[in-house]
Amino acid sequence: MKVHFINNNSKILLDLAVTLDGFIEGPNGEIDWCIMDPEMNFNTFLNQIDAIIYGRKSYDLWGRFQPQSADNNSEEQFMWESIHRKSKYVFTHQHIPNQTTTEFINNTDMTRAVEQIKLAHTNDIWLYGGSSIITSFIENNLIDEYRLSIHPVVLGAGKPLFENINQRLNLSLLKTNTFQSGVVQLIYGKVN
Repeated sequence: MKVHFINNNSKILLDLAVTLDGFIEGPNGEIDWCIMDPEMNFNTFLNQIDAIIYGRKSYDLWGRFQPQSADNNSEEQFMWESIHRKSKYVFTHQHIPNQTTTEFINNTDMTRAVEQIKLAHTNDIWLYGGSSIITSFIENNLIDEYRLSIHPVVLGAGKPLFENINQRLNLSLLKTNTFQSGVVQLIYGKVN
């Protein structure tokens, strides 16, 4: 019997924009404060990933989003087309039939489901959010890198990045990127 070892270096990346006071959305779901600075080179990040993981609410809002742009060649249109070409995995409590590039997962064994997703891809996987799936991934120690782009705005209220975290999470700073727009990207890894 031959034994095959899979050398899979895919990582789960939490990559999010966050306000200086720790919110990922305003009180009414606003994200108009999010700066899409070309210097941040978001397309390079998109080329690094094979797949995107969503919670169901985030998928409903953004998983099929199409910009309302008359210019089909715009940078934003290109970005969303690139996002929609990725494999998508949606963790949900509902039974929803799979679609062409989207698999709906209501498996209670999140760790096993994430292992299977990682085995199916050679590049990294973006954990898009929302906050409840981020909390579940933290609790199950499933995030390999935290990439937080801190935007120079204070909202005072909204949806916090981290909710209901019940245990300490120690991370190690891997890299810092500073952009002319005032955004500072902090990239953290797990402490071994």
